[in-house]
Amino acid sequence: MMARPLKGRGSGKADSVLITGGAGFIGCNLAHRLASEGRKVLILDNLSRAGVEENLSWLQATHGDRIEAVVADIRHKETVETAVARARQVYHLAAQVAVTTSLVDPTHDFSVNAAGTLTLLEAIRAQDEPPSLVFTSTNKVYGKLPGVNFAAQGDRYGPKEALLAGRGVGEEQPLDFASPYGCSKGAADQYVLDYARTFGLPMAVFRMSCIYGPHQFGTEDQGWVAHFLKRALSGEAITLYGDGRQVRDILFVDDLVDALILAQDRIGSLSGDAFNIGGGTANTVSLLELLDRFPSLIGVKADVTFDDWRPGDQPWYVSNTGRFFARTGWRPRVGVDEGLMRLARWLTDARAVPTDRQRVAS
Repeated sequence: MMARPLKGRGSGKADSVLITGGAGFIGCNLAHRLASEGRKVLILDNLSRAGVEENLSWLQATHGDRIEAVVADIRHKETVETAVARARQVYHLAAQVAVTTSLVDPTHDFSVNAAGTLTLLEAIRAQDEPPSLVFTSTNKVYGKLPGVNFAAQGDRYGPKEALLAGRGVGEEQPLDFASPYGCSKGAADQYVLDYARTFGLPMAVFRMSCIYGPHQFGTEDQGWVAHFLKRALSGEAITLYGDGRQVRDILFVDDLVDALILAQDRIGSLSGDAFNIGGGTANTVSLLELLDRFPSLIGVKADVTFDDWRPGDQPWYVSNTGRFFARTGWRPRVGVDEGLMRLARWLTDARAVPTDRQRVAS
């Protein structure tokens, strides 16, 4: 876990924002917004995911010395401490992000997600003026929603309880960690909340649903909306695990960035709380329904195959974002069709698919 600084050493703590995992999909979009507003952004990322080096190069070319990067692992204690000492705000996005990977190597998953988060929290606690923190957790901390009964309704699953179907899952839902990934992110989630409450540190947690948008190089294991679009635009088959009726509330990344920045702005009143963040009931889609939109949206019909359900997969998950709305006024603004079109255009413009398959509708 060697640390390697990149070009562009910044100066001072004045208005610096630290984004762990800042070259990733969400981190890149967040860094772009902050730098566009004149903020100094320090990115700490080990560049282990495909596509993130391109994201970082784009950020540095676009924003120059407003973006400083250090190539390092979140578990590298000394580098994390140095980075935290320079920041007034921290967004903690660095993580091992795939359930499947956690099943193959649970030890690595734990060391990055749980132990890495604890390293960051200790670095924050050691500061005379601790920076505020927003941590991106996951809806997987709720497991398969034990006690909720599901039924197939056409091309989608839904809960039999009408109230839950109409509102989505709230923060009162009992935690039920499932899979090593759910356990490691859940442990980190609880540590962040405890450090806020026990040590009085300004920290909040986002339990996020499915986020999608530009700069997402989706894979079969994570970032499924981008993965589906990439495969369809490239003429490659898409594998659905289960029957494809799984429902998610998908959230366009610009809306998430709005929420992240708003959480930092309101951290004094939000600290010590967790918030479910997603597209909500207005932006739900099943896997089958998403694929059915492709011919009209991008001019391509997807080739689909099916395989067995994967461990920890939820038949239905929709976020109730009412708590965060009540505290901040935030709500999603980008609908599913608009968001899909914007992502598809970015994928083709970025030449993430072969040029002879670039048939995104105008």
